Amino acid sequence: MLNALGVICSGRLVQTDFQQISEVQYLINIPEADNVNHVVVFLTGTTPFAEGMAGAVYFSWPDPNAPPTWQFLGYISNSKPSAIFKISQLKKLDEMSNNSAVNVFGANLPISHIAQIGVSIEPESNLMQQTPATTTTDTYYQFGQKMVENFFNFVSSFSVTQSQMMPNPNEAFVPLSTVQTWFTNFQRRLQQNPSFWKS
Repeated sequence: MLNALGVICSGRLVQTDFQQISEVQYLINIPEADNVNHVVVFLTGTTPFAEGMAGAVYFSWPDPNAPPTWQFLGYISNSKPSAIFKISQLKKLDEMSNNSAVNVFGANLPISHIAQIGVSIEPESNLMQQTPATTTTDTYYQFGQKMVENFFNFVSSFSVTQSQMMPNPNEAFVPLSTVQTWFTNFQRRLQQNPSFWKS
């Protein structure tokens, strides 16, 4: 399988120098990954996967103090021989939480100062059930964005001018400008860190 896998980092030449670390696991180094937004992982066409098998693609940011932890990006297979993965947000996700990180390639790997992509040959049926790290972040962001917009639109639909207000000592009123400020701040925080609401 060594010659069967390749990686393209946007703006760079093709890399095919995977290292085999077990019978079904392969690693490749991605130097200067801070400058990479997307990677393409693909089968070169020399050797297909065995029937029913696929390549789980994992990404690891370098951590000078610990062995690599891996984030699942997705998978490639004979029927889907290439995939593009956005990795620019994964560093932020890795720094915020290691909940999505796993030691799929073992804890015995040496500490790395270079980002790595790992491909693990696994049953395709198992991989179809896994959720990529990037999907979770995007899903949180999209849900949060839609929820905030819906809330703002709902509250705005009840807005009245001060002259239209009926005095009611049992109700509290919040100026729409306060809701607008909250809406703007929430959107900004959500864009910076889609998981900020977890803390």
